[in-house]
Amino acid sequence: MRLVIERGELLRALGHVTSVVERRTTIPILSNVLLKASGQALELKATDLEREVIEEVRAEVGAPGAVTVPAHILHDIVRKLPDGSQVDIRRDAEKERLTLAAGQARFALQTLGPEDFPDINAGDLGHSFEVAAKDLKRLIDKTRFAISTEETRYYLNGIYLHIADAGATSMLRAVATDGHRLAQAELQRPKGAEGMPGVIIPRKTVHELHRLIEESADTVNVSVSASKVRFEIGPVTLTSKLIDGTFPDYGRVIPQGNDKEMRVANADFISAVDRVSTIASERGRAVKLNLAKSKLVLSVNNPEGGSATEEIEVNYSAAPLEIGFNAKYLLDIAGQLEGEEARFLLADAGSPTMIRGGEDQTALYVLMPMRV
Repeated sequence: MRLVIERGELLRALGHVTSVVERRTTIPILSNVLLKASGQALELKATDLEREVIEEVRAEVGAPGAVTVPAHILHDIVRKLPDGSQVDIRRDAEKERLTLAAGQARFALQTLGPEDFPDINAGDLGHSFEVAAKDLKRLIDKTRFAISTEETRYYLNGIYLHIADAGATSMLRAVATDGHRLAQAELQRPKGAEGMPGVIIPRKTVHELHRLIEESADTVNVSVSASKVRFEIGPVTLTSKLIDGTFPDYGRVIPQGNDKEMRVANADFISAVDRVSTIASERGRAVKLNLAKSKLVLSVNNPEGGSATEEIEVNYSAAPLEIGFNAKYLLDIAGQLEGEEARFLLADAGSPTMIRGGEDQTALYVLMPMRV
């Protein structure tokens, strides 16, 4: 194998694929990236057996071939090479070495055979559709903060992506919950998504996908089966196993009869919660909302740190209500709301509250109260 490639192209591709490579693994080949040169391209591939990232970049290939080398070492080497330099890569099969040359710098890396590199690519995944990158990014942004990190309830450790009906319209919906809060966002069902199975995309895959989409301004091709999902984002392909579990019937926790509505300027609300929660203990993080006609008093009482109160103007005309929430959860949700206004639909101090942004009907949040 022999090729020449521009340092920036190689660095960008290595940045994408090495992010799925675990730094500590008991299987040596999983520390490596597979380099496959053919035609006028170099294909890079990395995996942790749960996720796989493949990217193809242009290269001047002198002799085709394939090899695997330590991913993070290669990434560090290329990162430190001079901008704009041409990287000459050659495989010495006899010495089982890969040599890199750029300018006056020379490196030799140990290799492992490409034939042992695992492949989780699943061929045709059954259901395939296109979605605008910005729309998919929005679904992830609106929901990923609510993914559970509690390993015992593994089926909550991801985003549930599925088709759901909203009135007469069929939607592609993303839902995440950790038992304390629930986030739901949706968009009109893309052509080709009808009949797709509901799937739980693991947390690590969600974060990897978000990172890859941020660098893309186009469309994402999504392919789904009952056990795998694949995202094609420009020259990058991310394939992942799905969480094998049943997502709970989240519709049961979305309140339908909350008759007390509070409307508040979202920026003012975020600032007030942020200020009073400075006093809250790290463990409790509880903030009390005291609602009366046209006003909201936020208060925090920490026996060890003192107390804080702040009053802000709101649009509220129902019966007075006192309810407590985790301040961090409140700020997480308020930070995702679109529009200048936040709408809180409340019932009583012990029941879940529904939160929406202004007139946005495509995202909703449910937050469980705290005793304060």
